Amino acid sequence: LFPESITTEQQSLVLVKRLLAISVSCITYMRGLFPESSYGTRYLDDLCLKILREDKSCLGSLQIVKWIQGCFDALEKQYVNLGFYALSSNPTVTEMYQFKFKYKEKVPQMDISSNHRELVAGLCSKDVKQASRLLLRTLYLLMQDLGPLPNDITLSMKLLYYNDVTPKDYQPPGFKEDGSPGDLLFAGDPINLKVGSVSTDFHFMKVRVTTEKKRVRKADSSLIQKNGPTEISHQGLDCEEEEEEEESTKINLLNLAFSQEEVIGPEKKRKVSEPEKLPLNGKK
Repeated sequence: LFPESITTEQQSLVLVKRLLAISVSCITYMRGLFPESSYGTRYLDDLCLKILREDKSCLGSLQIVKWIQGCFDALEKQYVNLGFYALSSNPTVTEMYQFKFKYKEKVPQMDISSNHRELVAGLCSKDVKQASRLLLRTLYLLMQDLGPLPNDITLSMKLLYYNDVTPKDYQPPGFKEDGSPGDLLFAGDPINLKVGSVSTDFHFMKVRVTTEKKRVRKADSSLIQKNGPTEISHQGLDCEEEEEEEESTKINLLNLAFSQEEVIGPEKKRKVSEPEKLPLNGKK
């Protein structure tokens, strides 16, 4: 399921791609969006994973596979900063799943034993795989604690980019420029849930879930983050925050704890792209 070792940039990229595909598959399966025929079965230790496949009998699942492949293109080019999937019941968002990506430069370190400058493994493949398993297990458990979705649900996806390296005219296959960069509205008080993160020597990936507080039946208190507002701005995504995982690195990220003043204040344009929204009235 994962590369045997994760010591090269290519192996790290394969791991991140698979984590993204498995996570999105988990979300769509556990939320009952597509029929059983749209999934294949794989096992991770004792955890049974349902993974989306190209099911021509279900156009919805086929479309999601294409979205994931488009995201892969942006990951390969190291353009994508954040991807999020929103399950909406117009006009409000019911659930939002955020995938945060960072890219690292492997720097030479001193090998004390040989006095030669060379690349040394900073992160053990075993630890990386363990973090990946924990992320997927936590996501599966969290999905079981969310209340049922409304019947008139729509799935949308947006990708946000690192502006300093992404060409202005770039769009991944299957995506277009975002035509509705407005605020995302939750009907009630949104709660942020930390699913987990995985860090290799080349990539960092973090997963978070945002939904209305009343829709979470029960959740480990360690997963709960500070409540955000009922509005989340697409354009307020250029604020900088120090990540706990890499205290010295400041990055752009989706900060879900904006105050109302910050949301409506001066905003810096951020490149956003999206595919077509996907109505899911026929979900299983």
